[in-house]
Amino acid sequence: MDTQENEAVENETPETQNEAVENQGAEEAAENTAAESTETAETTETTETTEKTPEEKIAELEAEVADLKDQLLRRAADFDNYRKRMIKEKQDAYDYANANLLADLLDSLDNFDRTIEAAKDAKDAKAIADGVKMINKNLVKMLEDKYNLESYGKAGDDFNPEIHEAIGRMPNPKAEKETLKEIYLKGYKLKDKVIRNAKVMVEVPEA
Repeated sequence: MDTQENEAVENETPETQNEAVENQGAEEAAENTAAESTETAETTETTETTEKTPEEKIAELEAEVADLKDQLLRRAADFDNYRKRMIKEKQDAYDYANANLLADLLDSLDNFDRTIEAAKDAKDAKAIADGVKMINKNLVKMLEDKYNLESYGKAGDDFNPEIHEAIGRMPNPKAEKETLKEIYLKGYKLKDKVIRNAKVMVEVPEA
């Protein structure tokens, strides 16, 4: 049987063999085309199945818009609350900026009240004066130590127009430069900032 088949193959002409190959290729091409058509049909069906209707798309967009609007309203409310809180804190800082200083001054006020009350029946004026001096000393120390308040201006200091206010000028033939002759009011600095110029009499070289 095999011998007969081999003989049949050997007896085939080249034209017959080419026809067989072409037929086989055509069959394979037809099978591939059919497979591609099936895949395309399946893909089309899937696309048609997942494709959303216009109503569904509109519903999704409306939901997104509602969510974004809710987020915007929440953020606007948060910002408004923050703004109001900052305004209140700023106003509180302004209203109570001197609260600590005033509380510290109350002790000195109480001491002055007691001194005034004691002075009504006092027979020793020096004792009252000493009491006032003690109050003044404690008050100055508290302001210097706790609030960095510093007084300045002493007779003999060089005159500085930036921190001294000249009430008058007194010529002196022995003076070599402008110096402070008398202090009418002490000057005060808060840290490095002058908060009140010293009022002084200035001694100047005689022209």
